[in-house]
Amino acid sequence: MDFSPIISNAVTMLLWLIPLLFVIGIAKSPWFKGVLGEFMVNTAIKLMLDKKHYHLMNNVTLPTEDGSTQIDHIIVSRYGIFVVETKNMKGWIFGSEHQKQWTQKIFKHTARFQNPLHQNYKHTKTLSSCLNMDDSKLFPVVVFVGDSTFKTPMPENVTYAGGLIRYIRSKTEPLFSDREVAEVIERIQSGRLAPTLKNHRAHIRHVQAIKQKKAAEKPCPKCGSAMALRTARKGTRAGTRFWGCTQYPRCRAAILHKETVI
Repeated sequence: MDFSPIISNAVTMLLWLIPLLFVIGIAKSPWFKGVLGEFMVNTAIKLMLDKKHYHLMNNVTLPTEDGSTQIDHIIVSRYGIFVVETKNMKGWIFGSEHQKQWTQKIFKHTARFQNPLHQNYKHTKTLSSCLNMDDSKLFPVVVFVGDSTFKTPMPENVTYAGGLIRYIRSKTEPLFSDREVAEVIERIQSGRLAPTLKNHRAHIRHVQAIKQKKAAEKPCPKCGSAMALRTARKGTRAGTRFWGCTQYPRCRAAILHKETVI
């Protein structure tokens, strides 16, 4: 019996299947989701805001004292400078303005992530310092794209893609002249790090170092603050090591060192 047709068909299927699996893997990666989210926001800005009055800059990397920080989008206009952070997420989103950690819930799966307002605060402060400008002229905005739903009230500067345009257009008081707008754009362009592979790799290493540092820290399951490893001195659990919230006694959350909640 000649098996060559079967082998040929199997090889052909593999030649199609391997690239398909590769593409699917890329599409599900955090990197691709981030790029897709930024593309969606970028497209909305270009289509719905007048280019004559709103000047868009994407992926602006600025130097900081400890490395660098990257801003997804900066929109410069007479009505202020908008510092935009995008989040491509799905599921239910829980959080408030002052919480350190927000929560994402997809069916029975629950995950915590850094409050994006706090993340964008650093971006805004870095840009403000770069421009030597008062913060009141900069407006941080967090935009969620993807199939996500806010399950808690959000500030007006935390929105979906459509809400971003409405938020920007809600600022109608002129803060800059046309000449000042041009000067701001020039200062950002001259102050940003060149989009080279070397600078990109350095920024990635800096981000990874921050992630590793945060991974070593244990967030409080109740308030999101850092937890410290302690040893019980009294009671039936004397000598037992546990994680205790650093905001004690305001927050009394505690977890046994072996991850058993007490």
